[in-house]
Parts: sequence; C-alpha cells; structure tokens
Amino acid sequence: MIKFYTKRLLTCMTSSLLAAMSCTATADTTIELPRGGWRNSGGEAAGFKQPVHYPASSVNAEGQNEMALIKGRISTNNKKKPGKLIVNGAAMPLSIGDGGEFSRPYSFSSGSNNVEVRSPDGSDVRRVQFFDTNTSRPNARLRVVLSWDSDGTDLDLHVISPDGQHVFYGNRVVQNGGALDVDVTTGYGPEIYANTAPPKGTYHVYVNYYGSGGDEKNLTIARVAIISQEGTLSEKQQSFQVPLRKPGELTLVKSFTYP
Repeated sequence: MIKFYTKRLLTCMTSSLLAAMSCTATADTTIELPRGGWRNSGGEAAGFKQPVHYPASSVNAEGQNEMALIKGRISTNNKKKPGKLIVNGAAMPLSIGDGGEFSRPYSFSSGSNNVEVRSPDGSDVRRVQFFDTNTSRPNARLRVVLSWDSDGTDLDLHVISPDGQHVFYGNRVVQNGGALDVDVTTGYGPEIYANTAPPKGTYHVYVNYYGSGGDEKNLTIARVAIISQEGTLSEKQQSFQVPLRKPGELTLVKSFTYP
C-alpha cells in the first residue's frame, strides 16, 4: 500500500513538473490581439481593403485598429516554416517574422469569433474566443480564403460573381460589394475575398499560379475555403486542395451557387 501511494505521488509530481516546464517553454507564445471576452466594435473603423506596397513582402497591418487585427508572437526556433492560423474554423498558414512576431488584418463578424494559433511543429497552441455585440456591423455573408504551402511563390485569387463582376489583384473592390483584402506576392497567403451582400447565383473561383521566384519547378498546393452565412446557424464551410505545378497555370477550383 505504501509503495502504491508513493508511486502515485511521484506520478502526480512528475506530471505537475512537466506541465510547469511546458508552460515555461512556451511562455513567449502569445495572442495579443484579439482579446478574449465581450467587446463592441461600434464606432471603430475596421476597413476591409488592406494597403499593399509593391514589391509586396508580406501581409501588413498598417493603419488597422485593434478591432481588425490578429497579432502576437510565436516562440519557435524555426522561423523558415509558417505557423497555422485558424479563424472560425478556416485554416491558413501564418507567416512569422524574424523575432517570432505575427500580425494579420482580419474583418471579423459580429457575434462569436474564435482564433487559434499553432506553432510550425504543432507543439504549441493558443486560442482566444470573443463575442462582438455590435449587431449593426455588416458581416461577410460570403468569404473565400486562398492560402498555399510554399514560400517565395505568388498565387492569385480570382472570384467571378453571378453578375459578371471579377475580383482579383487588379480590381480589388467591385460595385456589388465584393472585395479582395490584399495581394500577397511572397508565399503562403492568405488572400481573402468577402462580400456582405453577395448577389444570388453561380460563382466561379479560380487560382492563378502567377510566379515562383525564378524556380519554374516549384510545386505548390493551394487551399481554398468557401464560407457562406458566416456566424449564423446556416453557416456552411467547404475546403478544397489543388496542386499547381508551374507559373502561368490557371485553375478553376470551384463553381458554386449562393445561397
């Protein structure tokens, strides 16, 4: 009996020690923004179209207020690989700076939102959940997210709506309210199309392999997530993976009907 209790005590102590070591090892991995809990984005200008300065180096967050930012730091020794960002169930690579920092503009919906950040090796995970009480905020009823798995490559998202309006890097905002947030030219993405009042009918989603930094043999895997009625009981998500083999390749990923 003494041996049993001694073994159990040692096991508990060992578990506690390992947990403490784990917390210490990942203490630098944080999500600074968004903050968890309740908030109201009323009165805050949270623009959807993000600025791009060519030649673009990465997604930037200049001029964005706290209501439209995902920001923090990942504790990792491997900055050459991206982390993973999951926003309301949509997964995408997350570019990490030299100091482990990351920053990404994002147009959140009102209601419940959750953000998850994972280190490149998946060993560390941080999550934040918040509820935006601003019911007057126009939510994205249709969102298309393009990301890809290789650095130094340029993939472009093209979305053609039922009324024939074509959103891409050369025409980022159209009259029906559709918009592309940013043109990422250096790898991973994401590029996000959103529309708060999408026209009904058939949409076509294309991905163009624009360039690969001089490497004509750089295979990259594109991932497209299509989210409709985000934040409602009717929300639907679909995701597709498509291999792209050489620059110049234009691929129809999905045609779908909204709603």
